Amino acid sequence: MHAPVLVLKDSMKRESGSKVQHANIQASKAVADIIRTTLGPRSMLKMLLDASGGIVVTNDGNAILRELDIAHPAAKSMIELSRTQDEEVGDGTTSVIVLAGEMLHVAEAFIDKNFHPTVICRAYNKALEDALAVLEKIAMPIDVNDRGTMLGLVKSCIGTKFTSQFGDLIADLAIEATTIIGVDLGQGLREVDIKKYIKVEKVPGGQLEDSSVLKGVMFNKDVVAPGKMRRRIVNPRIILLDCPLEYKKGENQTNAELVREEDWEVLLKMEEEYIKNLCDQIVMFKPDLVITEKGLSDLACHYLGKHGVSAIRRLRKTDNNRIAKACGAVIVNRPDELQESDVGTGAGLFEVKKIGDEFFAFIVDCKDPKACTVLLRGASKDLLNEVERNLQDAMSVARNIIKNPKLVPGGGATELTVSAALKQKSSSIEGIEKWPYEAAAMAFEAIPRTLAQNCGVNVIRTMTALQGKHASGDNAWIGIDGNTGVISDMKERKIWDAYNVKAQTFKTAIEAACMLLRIDDIVSGIKKKQAPGAGQAPSKPKIETEADADNEQILPD
Repeated sequence: MHAPVLVLKDSMKRESGSKVQHANIQASKAVADIIRTTLGPRSMLKMLLDASGGIVVTNDGNAILRELDIAHPAAKSMIELSRTQDEEVGDGTTSVIVLAGEMLHVAEAFIDKNFHPTVICRAYNKALEDALAVLEKIAMPIDVNDRGTMLGLVKSCIGTKFTSQFGDLIADLAIEATTIIGVDLGQGLREVDIKKYIKVEKVPGGQLEDSSVLKGVMFNKDVVAPGKMRRRIVNPRIILLDCPLEYKKGENQTNAELVREEDWEVLLKMEEEYIKNLCDQIVMFKPDLVITEKGLSDLACHYLGKHGVSAIRRLRKTDNNRIAKACGAVIVNRPDELQESDVGTGAGLFEVKKIGDEFFAFIVDCKDPKACTVLLRGASKDLLNEVERNLQDAMSVARNIIKNPKLVPGGGATELTVSAALKQKSSSIEGIEKWPYEAAAMAFEAIPRTLAQNCGVNVIRTMTALQGKHASGDNAWIGIDGNTGVISDMKERKIWDAYNVKAQTFKTAIEAACMLLRIDDIVSGIKKKQAPGAGQAPSKPKIETEADADNEQILPD
């Protein structure tokens, strides 16, 4: 007998073969089970305590998984799924995980029967192509300018969220905000940049119903000298600067030796002159409001105040960009480069209001704003955070529809249609791939099944009835009404989903399932290579006490 050859170090752990696939599938199912209950309008909330003791109460799949600390590598990649889904389309974060978990669950049986993972993946990819073809077929185009349809759509997309109990409120806010900032790129394309030009300001206090979309911008600042400067200006002329209005000091420490006392006065005069010139250049344009991102000295403040100009200093760059978009001003880097065209005249009103115990400046009633602020009011911080998350989702949905105005039925109807179509098609597939293909068709039913479970209806009866209705293939719009669990026509109930959310969900879920199935080896315990000579890092410095004094350590012989 040969002596066994050691290839890996002792500290390494290696698992291979079907054991790994089983472990990955178990882990992914565990993740899917965590958020399975948060799918649909009758969903449960999860309460998460983070490290600093704060609470997050939410049912947004992505928000939950983001907070979890997970050890298993396969489970980690499942969490990435919901993040990509959130970044790409903003909705469907829960369904993507549930679907991927189900895809892996049905694959388990085949791995037990020694199917090769690539065969399963091939069948899955085929199923994905056919599923997307079915989606294309049942999608129906809509008119983006029809407010009613848009409202129904956004409402059904956030109907599963916590704020659905406030009726159309959030959906209204979302549609209004996204229509304001949409920019036509020509050729029928619209660009909607939610992140840059929509700011959500959360102000605790008041009621949720007081929330509104401002046709303009608000920010948490007051004018520099509240007593002297006007706090309410109708149709203000706004100048935005991104330079300090104070005396320019040397880049590094500058020492000046003065021999005569008069020179000191000359220096001070120069500073005053400099600032006066700066302010005169600005006042020439007769602005009512000057906003700068940097500092503004007392002297400048005095000159501006004398001319009746209100000033705001140290504004965030992002806020400044939003103001520029809203009132049509151009941000100027140096006051001497100011032109008439740089002055923003699009705003209807500038005023400073006190909300709670803080001052907020509003620049509102803009003529054609390309940026806006959504002001959210509510009872508590936690509530506001949840509302903000929902609003984010709603705005993403509205953005998706503006970009790609197509609808598919919600309430699990799409998945059932896809499932029925794939089942019919599977009979024409030859060879060994037929079985995994059929299983993938079954896996799509996970979504309507979970919806039914969360409504608390008889799952098996409901599912059988639905499958029967879809098997004949006559009506693709039959699904589950998530609130009551009754089988109904989604068209009448106005339960819709955006086409590209669904397509993205299917793609992400199946591709992830394939990726996890292809893993057949996990090697763990790989140490980072250390720089030669560094040796083992000392774990803890030794602290010597008197008891150690007689050791050889201190006084070697």
